[in-house]
Amino acid sequence: MAQRIRTRFLVIGSGVAGLHTAWRASAHGEVYVLTKRSLFDSATAYAQGGIAAALGAGDSPELHRKDTLAAGAALCDAAAVEVLTSEGPARIREMVNAGVRFDTDLRGRLSLGKEAAHSRHRIVHAQGDQTGAELARTLIQRVQETPNIHVLELARVLDLIVQAGRCCGVRASVAGRAVEIIADVTVLAAGGCGQLYRHTTNPEVATGDGYAIAHRAGVRLADMEFVQFHPTALDTPENPLQLISEAVRGEGATLVNDKGVRFMLKVHRLVELAPRDIVARAIFREQQEGRRVFLDARTLKRSFARRFPGILAICLARGIDPRRDLIPVTPAAHYMMGGVVTDLTGRSSLERLYACGEVSCTGVHGANRLASNSLLEGLVFAERVAGDMALVARLPRLPRKSTWRVPVLRDRGAAQVAADAIRMILWDYAGIDRTANGLRTGLARLDDLAARLPVGATEEANMLDTARLIAGAALLRRESRGGHFRRDFPRPKNKWRGRHIEF
Repeated sequence: MAQRIRTRFLVIGSGVAGLHTAWRASAHGEVYVLTKRSLFDSATAYAQGGIAAALGAGDSPELHRKDTLAAGAALCDAAAVEVLTSEGPARIREMVNAGVRFDTDLRGRLSLGKEAAHSRHRIVHAQGDQTGAELARTLIQRVQETPNIHVLELARVLDLIVQAGRCCGVRASVAGRAVEIIADVTVLAAGGCGQLYRHTTNPEVATGDGYAIAHRAGVRLADMEFVQFHPTALDTPENPLQLISEAVRGEGATLVNDKGVRFMLKVHRLVELAPRDIVARAIFREQQEGRRVFLDARTLKRSFARRFPGILAICLARGIDPRRDLIPVTPAAHYMMGGVVTDLTGRSSLERLYACGEVSCTGVHGANRLASNSLLEGLVFAERVAGDMALVARLPRLPRKSTWRVPVLRDRGAAQVAADAIRMILWDYAGIDRTANGLRTGLARLDDLAARLPVGATEEANMLDTARLIAGAALLRRESRGGHFRRDFPRPKNKWRGRHIEF
């Protein structure tokens, strides 16, 4: 018989969205936080560039809104973008008060960087390139010091518990034990799915669990074809790849191929600071034509160590000194723009289930996320989720107890082979450059894998479910828009403007 835990609020995930939701919700009741590994294992801790917010002279939420809408390629929800950009500055100030040590100038004012497709300097950062880690540190500290927040690490959510059309909690494996957590409100903040691709900047826990779990429960999802590939991951044989932040290009670094040609000059008027999808495709084309690509940051000289100490350490550990060497880079899966459809308070289509952060589809990113808007989205919408779910009444009736066991994986080797195969299939057929024939081939290979998946491979089953959603949506959208590029339909089409593919 599974252990049963009863709580007021349940949060799945320990990135910025999950931790902030838990911390703010704790003022209204008991909170349980489930995290797949440890509290620090999330994409938030990997985030280098910073958080975008209109805080500088000459900037405004309206300008930030315009930049976000432009990057989103006519697929953003205008109301959601308004919420993001107007409420963002207040959330940053609250984080300062909570103890986040953002970088400041000699006058004590926040230092603001610039990144691709931003019209102003508005990127708040910490320790140069350690923004996510600093934000995670602060939120973890707040969560750990709050008595009515309970954390369960090594917790893999298996499925949502749904009764009478409402979410009542989850079934989970906690360090191998079967545990049911019954909650008045459940918040899905499980992060993204970069680990579905051969090359990714996402941590190992980012296997798309949240999308698969929600989909199996009949929750509405949208925009799964829009995967953002970061243009500049460090090109080394690792998983995950180390990110070379957009901010490096924002400070003046340029892209060159192995012939020394600065190829972005002929691609876009904004050159290296063009939207991410354009830069990623340009690098990918260079690679397809047999050329390696490098980031040339040598012009930054000694300022590189001050502005990007973490990236410098990463490169030096791999025998590369950015102050005198070119940095080899490659595009890598970085962020999912789609996910669980929510309203402006984070409510999903399933009663008592909220979604927040990368697993959600609030509409703020549209077809292509503007750089450094992801951490901001986590803060802004977590605040809204926490406030709204405090108003939800207690469950009128608890679900019946049932007898179930955690599925036992007896063939880890076969599961690993399946996971590696998924990564290759999505990279080859549903990656940066897509075609109808390739997507159909990819879907057929995913179906074949599903038939051979070993019993108990729950994580790999989630990967397969999410991979099918991505490839299926990409096949249906017969145009190119934002992060979704179809070589057989290389341009956006008016009939697809503002249209979403839903599951």
